[in-house]
This record gives sequence, C-alpha cells and structure tokens, in this order.
Amino acid sequence: MAANTFGTLFSLSSFGESHGVAVGGIIDGLPAGIDVDMNFIQNELNRRKPGQSGITTQRNESDIIKILSGVFEGKSTGTPIAFFVENKDIRSGDYDHLKGVYRPSHADYSYHMKYGIRDHRGGGRASGRETLSRVAAGAFAKLALKKEGIRLFAYVKQIGSIKLLKDFNRLDLQTIEKSLVRCPDEKTSIRMEKLISELRKSGDTTGGVVRCVITGAPAGLGDPVFDKLQSDLAKAMLSINAAKGFEYGSGFQGSEMLGSDHNDEFFAVQENKEGLKNKLIKTKTNHSGGIQGGISNGEDIYFNVAFKPVPSLMMEQNSVDEKGNAVKIIPKGRYDVCIAPRAVPVVEAMAAMVMLDHFLRYKAYKI
Repeated sequence: MAANTFGTLFSLSSFGESHGVAVGGIIDGLPAGIDVDMNFIQNELNRRKPGQSGITTQRNESDIIKILSGVFEGKSTGTPIAFFVENKDIRSGDYDHLKGVYRPSHADYSYHMKYGIRDHRGGGRASGRETLSRVAAGAFAKLALKKEGIRLFAYVKQIGSIKLLKDFNRLDLQTIEKSLVRCPDEKTSIRMEKLISELRKSGDTTGGVVRCVITGAPAGLGDPVFDKLQSDLAKAMLSINAAKGFEYGSGFQGSEMLGSDHNDEFFAVQENKEGLKNKLIKTKTNHSGGIQGGISNGEDIYFNVAFKPVPSLMMEQNSVDEKGNAVKIIPKGRYDVCIAPRAVPVVEAMAAMVMLDHFLRYKAYKI
C-alpha cells in the first residue's frame, strides 16, 4: 500500500492496523535541539484514545508510546524519530461475522477491489486507530511550533443538528478539554452530550463539525499555485477517516456575500518594540481565514472539517457478501456514536504537521 508518508521537510510515515501487533511511525525532519516533553506527547495520545469517557468507544487501550530513536537526553537529535504503540485490547472475534461481508459506507468493498485482500478485523488500515500515529507526530510538531509562538486549538462546533453559534474570538478556548464533547460552551456541550446519549440507546450515530484555530503564525507561510497553505491543510484534513468536507475563512458562506462586504481591509498599527516604532499591517476583518494567495497573512488561521456519521451502527443493516449474496449484518463490537470529539486532537495534529512543514520551508527561503 503506497501513500503512507505525509509531508515534505517535516514528514510522517505511518504503519499498523487496528488489530495488528502495534501502530506507529517514523518522523523525519524535526529540527535538532527541540525539548521533547514525553508527558505532553502522552497526554496528546490520551486525548485521542478510546475509552476516555462514557460517550466514546469502550475499547480499553492505554496507548503508551515507546520511542526507538531520534531522542537523546530529552532532546531531538535531528535524526528520524521511530515510535510505536502496542495494541492491547483486541477482540478480533467480534469481527469474524464480517469476513467476506461488505459493510455499508465502510472501506471494505473499495479496499477489496483495489488490493484483492483486506483485513476485516476492525477495518485494518482503514480504522480510526491509524490516526494514533498522526497524533504522535503532531505532538512533536506542536513542541517545535511552540518555540515559534504558534499554537493550535480545535474544538467541536457541531454535532448532528446542534450547532455552536458563537465565533471563536468569543470563546474561552482554554476550556475545550473540560467538556466531554470538546465544545467550549457549556450550554451547547450539554445539549450535544444529551444527543449522543440518546443515539447510543437507539443504536444510531451522527456526524459533526470540528473547527481549528491557529494563532501566532507569521505572514509568509505557504507556497503559491500547487502548494498553497490552505491546499495542504485541506489535503491533511480530508485524509482523516470519516472527513467529508473542508472550508477555511468564510468558506461556503462567502459565496453568498458581496465583494464589498467580503474584502478584508488593511490598516497599519504602530507597535513599540524595544524603543523602536514599527508599522504592523493588520486586517479589519478576517474572511480570508488568515490566508491570501495561498500564503498566511499573519491573522488567525481558521477552518472547519465536517465528519460523516459513524457507519458502524448498533442495529441490523442490509448488505451483500463478496459473492454478491444478500446478507444481514448483526451488530457487534465497540463504536463511537459521533467521531467529532475524538477527531479534535487528530485535526490539531494534522494542522500542526502542515504548519511546521511550511514553517521550515519559510525559514529555508530566508537563508
């Protein structure tokens, strides 16, 4: 299977299946001398892992990361960082009834048509467990970005038809992790939790929307034409399991606006740094989402990622097997009702990898 490497100057090559021995990856391009905070990296994995609350799948994985190379005395050495996490709570027998069966809206059929073989246990490589490698790599990227003052915050903006209507600049993004659904608005969070609880009882699922906000990015990140910053962010987000849509800045809503309302007017701000006065260029609005011409303009970067309803339902479904015979799928296994809350750290991780990759390119231009 090709295409398991993401990134240019900073890259991740990931490996592993849902019910294999382990999942892991090799990170290349992390600058030398970065303080590697293993507690932070483990906490990032804990945010993604199953069984973290009553609203997620109850697969019980500790997800303890083990570093094989690239870190010495608590710092990155600039060489490839190899890591892995063992799969512990495997119940492959729960999937025996799915051998040779194509589950609705899963990757079973398309994988079989492409490769002629597939791992039916938990979806194999198409499982959400694959995102563990992304979150680990994203954690390393965040540590490097932190040194440059670049921070990332993702949160759940919508679950089903329940939407968080407040804009991110009116929210306390420090409270995201206080919510079981990772929504930084208490009233909306309670409504979302109630919906998930009701759907779990009925055996059904729903989709959601995750918003990501990136602060502190300098102007100049991104390359014109084919490597635009938003293009790479879009590819990163749409590579996440169950992602169905991406929009940045005003997104689709911008298509309904007049140009006179949509344009982000520039103005100059006098900034006093170390006794020297410099003009800082800002925009009055930010419909551009912090990106213009494919290059960051110094404003906050923000985008939304839409996730489809989880296709694994705890109710009987009709389908066919590999021979085309009609079958009924009887539910077994452990699943999320809505993937959006657990997708939050995955969205952050992919965004962090893109931002660090483009920051390293940006630095190369400045030499």
